[in-house]
Amino acid sequence: MDLWNAAQALILGIVEGLTEFLPISSTGHQIIVADLLNFGGERAMAFNIIIQLGAILAVVWEYRRKILDVVIGLPKEPQAQRFTSNLLIAFFPAVILGVAFADLIHKYLFNPITVASALVVGGVVMLWAERRQHQVRAESVDQMTWKDALKVGCAQCLAMIPGTSRSGATIIGGLLFGLSRKAATEFSFFLAMPTMVGAAVYSGYKYRDLFQQSDLPVFAVGFITSFIFAMLAVRALLKFIGNHSYAAFAWYRIGFGLLILATWEMGLIDWNTAQH
Repeated sequence: MDLWNAAQALILGIVEGLTEFLPISSTGHQIIVADLLNFGGERAMAFNIIIQLGAILAVVWEYRRKILDVVIGLPKEPQAQRFTSNLLIAFFPAVILGVAFADLIHKYLFNPITVASALVVGGVVMLWAERRQHQVRAESVDQMTWKDALKVGCAQCLAMIPGTSRSGATIIGGLLFGLSRKAATEFSFFLAMPTMVGAAVYSGYKYRDLFQQSDLPVFAVGFITSFIFAMLAVRALLKFIGNHSYAAFAWYRIGFGLLILATWEMGLIDWNTAQH
């Protein structure tokens, strides 16, 4: 592993960790940053699977007590059973559409211009959602019904478009469907666990030939960096939403997206459409 490869892995690991659970699109940022670093091709596909696992492991560790309580209580406790069934209900829409359309989406939409457009549109929707009057029906994830879970699961499908943001789609969807800001955020975290692990296992098996032993040092740097920064981001977000709305993230999305589109339109940066 040379110094440049280590630097690429470190930067992309930081980007993944910081953006995976914030409503600003980790996939979109990965595509843009990888494009700037000229880190693409088949090796990048394998690398992205590894750093996403690092990010999701951070959330699993952060919520280990809740997960353990659910696992222990699953045989007898109705609350644990309802929580688990809600996660499964919310998980399946993305599974069905992901299996059906993932390759087409990756082929035609994984490019910086699509990402920039989705960032801007998503930011506008986020501002609208925050400014409308909220009618909260569920203050915590344990108060959610199966209908709430299904609606959030359908909203998550929008995140198949790079730049939309999985966490952004589920959190804003949750707010629109009557969840409190805390419930929407935490359910987004919990829903990420089966969704991201499932996607990683599916992609890992499908692209298993891309994993080479010589890449292990680079993958290790990305994995560890992603884990650390994802944990920091999750803790910071939970503190932030206690006293703030998501408007700041919306404005960031809009500004970042417009910057990319402006540099493309003026020819300042040659954003290519390479697949990452």
